[in-house]
Amino acid sequence: MIHKILFRSLAIAAATFTLQANAQTVQVGGEAMYPAKNIIENAVKSKSHTTLVAAVVAADLVATLQSAGPFTVFAPVNNAFEDLPEGTVETLLQPDNKDKLSAVLTYHVIAGKYDFDALSNAIKAGKGTAKIKTVQGGALSFMMNGPRNITITDAKGNTANISTYDVYQSNGVIQVIDSVLLP
Repeated sequence: MIHKILFRSLAIAAATFTLQANAQTVQVGGEAMYPAKNIIENAVKSKSHTTLVAAVVAADLVATLQSAGPFTVFAPVNNAFEDLPEGTVETLLQPDNKDKLSAVLTYHVIAGKYDFDALSNAIKAGKGTAKIKTVQGGALSFMMNGPRNITITDAKGNTANISTYDVYQSNGVIQVIDSVLLP
């Protein structure tokens, strides 16, 4: 009898753990993003982020984004790169422009784990605006745009909206955005 109770307790605990883990699994680009995997392991599976992944590889940032972190990555979708002036992506991907590409990409990364709650709390603490320093060294400005939408403004005054929030990773969180941010 004790064995049956113990077995049932273990089965319930395992099912609860599985449900909690699956509750944080988010679909991005038609693929599941698993919280136990790192930023790179998940990003390479997203069909919506092939341009971003190619840029990260070209800039030699793979090892950085696989490290312990934590990092928050504001990940532009492919369409965001297509909205840049013609030839911009191709030019940035050239080996001679590796430093420029790295600067643009690291401008999309913040040290620390900033999920929706952390960002909205920073905005409240800043009385409507939060400025957060990026790994590149510049700052991004964050503002609420409705009850559950955060708008990001870059140094050039361009804005991006977070379209998919809180894609948790083992080494941080990804926030999917609809525009490329420029330092």
